[in-house]
Amino acid sequence: MSIDWQHFTPWTSLGGGILIGIAAGLLIIISNKILGVSGILGGLFKPRPGGAGWRLLFILGLFLAPLAWRSLAAMQAPPIGTNSAGLAIAGLLVGFGTRLGSGCTSGHGVCGLSRLSPRSLVATASFMLAGFITVFVTRHIIG
Repeated sequence: MSIDWQHFTPWTSLGGGILIGIAAGLLIIISNKILGVSGILGGLFKPRPGGAGWRLLFILGLFLAPLAWRSLAAMQAPPIGTNSAGLAIAGLLVGFGTRLGSGCTSGHGVCGLSRLSPRSLVATASFMLAGFITVFVTRHIIG
């Protein structure tokens, strides 16, 4: 195994992880809500009274944060090794898995594990295992 030193970003990745942890902690402390992106987005399609505003602001922040970061630091577009059809299929599979697993990696991996949820432990282990298998198959078996 070798590390791609050109794209290795431990400090920005650590900083991003810390910010996600702080955001998850603040959201649950202030409003008793779980920071699961799929649940936040899904709540926009089944709105409850008073629930759409903060959800829209959260999703808007997901789009605006990279733009703000780009103004502070040089960013290169990440290389994507597939075409639009491959991205669409991947997106549909992620959406299906999120529905099947009753949540996404941020909801289970960040918030669920910190609350010691057994369901989130199984879900996160499944996400990770599926990722490991996918990388192994695509890099070492398919080519």
